[in-house]
Amino acid sequence: MSERENIELKAADADPAASERACRALGAADGGLLVQRDTYFGVDRGLLKLREDVGAGTAELIFYLRAHEDGARASSYWRAPASDPAAWRELLSAAHGVSGVVSKRRRLFLHRNVRIHLDDVEGLGCFVELESVLAVPGDESQDEARALAEAIAALGLAGRETIAGGYLELSRR
Repeated sequence: MSERENIELKAADADPAASERACRALGAADGGLLVQRDTYFGVDRGLLKLREDVGAGTAELIFYLRAHEDGARASSYWRAPASDPAAWRELLSAAHGVSGVVSKRRRLFLHRNVRIHLDDVEGLGCFVELESVLAVPGDESQDEARALAEAIAALGLAGRETIAGGYLELSRR
């Protein structure tokens, strides 16, 4: 398990059908529908969550360090498979307490190094999220930057109001 880094951008999505059409017009590969439940645990720094792909029956632990600011922001993260999610949830709940649970239906599209998430988040609404995975942490290449810029333009996100933080923070407002 090693540190990875990405650039993230998230905005409300008033027209998910139009966003899906824009992804297809961009030529992004359809990664299918994911039904996810993220259980967040109370840690002193960063965010620690157990992400369960309810449909596939798989899970992973993800730890994030990221700024809570508008616009595109850098995020460092670590991921590890969790073969027994119920046991991990129980253990981490006992050790740290649960700070929140977010359930969503995520339509995934892939455009080169950019993951495009069209999310329908229970209790919050619809969002579009871009994650540009960096090949070398701390060093965004021109190709990676170009792919992100193409996705931003195709989805009409340039100049739009973006969301600082994640779904957990939004659910607390």
